[in-house]
Amino acid sequence: MVKTGNPVISIYTEMTPNPETMKFVANKLLFPGKSVDFPDESAAAPSPLARELFTFPFIKSVFIASNFVTLTKTADTEDWQDVIPTIKQFMKEYLENGGVVVNEDDLAAHRKQNSGNTVSADDDDVVKRIKELLENYVKPAVEMDGGAIQFKSYSEGVVNLALQGSCSGCPSSMITLKAGIEGMMKRMIPEVQEVVADAE
Repeated sequence: MVKTGNPVISIYTEMTPNPETMKFVANKLLFPGKSVDFPDESAAAPSPLARELFTFPFIKSVFIASNFVTLTKTADTEDWQDVIPTIKQFMKEYLENGGVVVNEDDLAAHRKQNSGNTVSADDDDVVKRIKELLENYVKPAVEMDGGAIQFKSYSEGVVNLALQGSCSGCPSSMITLKAGIEGMMKRMIPEVQEVVADAE
C-alpha cells in the first residue's frame, strides 16, 4: 500500500556565528517550543534523528530545536559546502518518511537530571527571575543563531549557564555571555554579580 499525504519537506541552511556549526532549517516543526542538545553520540539515545546524524563521520554534536537542527562538524572536516547536500537529502528523506525526531519518554528520563530553564516550585526568587529572563530575552536571540543557553545553577551571586548548539565553542559566545547576558542580568536582577559558562 502506498502512503499518501506525506508532506513534502524542504530543508535550507543558515550560517551561524560559529564557523564549526551550520543550522539546517525545516519547513516543519521538529520539536515545537523546545530544544535539546546532544553534545556527543553517547547522549543521543532519546533522539532517533540525532543517532542517525551521528552516523555521519563528520558530525561532532547535534542540537535540535523547534524547526531546526544545528550540527557541529569535526575540526578536520574541510568545508561545510562539501557535506551540506548529503545532510539536506538525508534529513528530507528522514522527515518525509515520518522518522521520529525525539522520543519524549526517553528524553523525560534523560532530563530528570537537568531541568534547564523551566521554573520549578522549589526555585528561590532569584532563580525564578534568572530563568524567566533567559526564557523571554535570551532564548529567542540565541535560537536565531542556532544555539541555546540553559540555566545550570545559581550560588552566591554567580549564575552558571550551559552553552548549546552553535553557542558551544563559538568564538563570539563569550562576548555574548559577558557583555550581553551578564550586563542584562546585573541590571535586571541586582543579586547577580557574575555569569559564567559551564562547558558541557
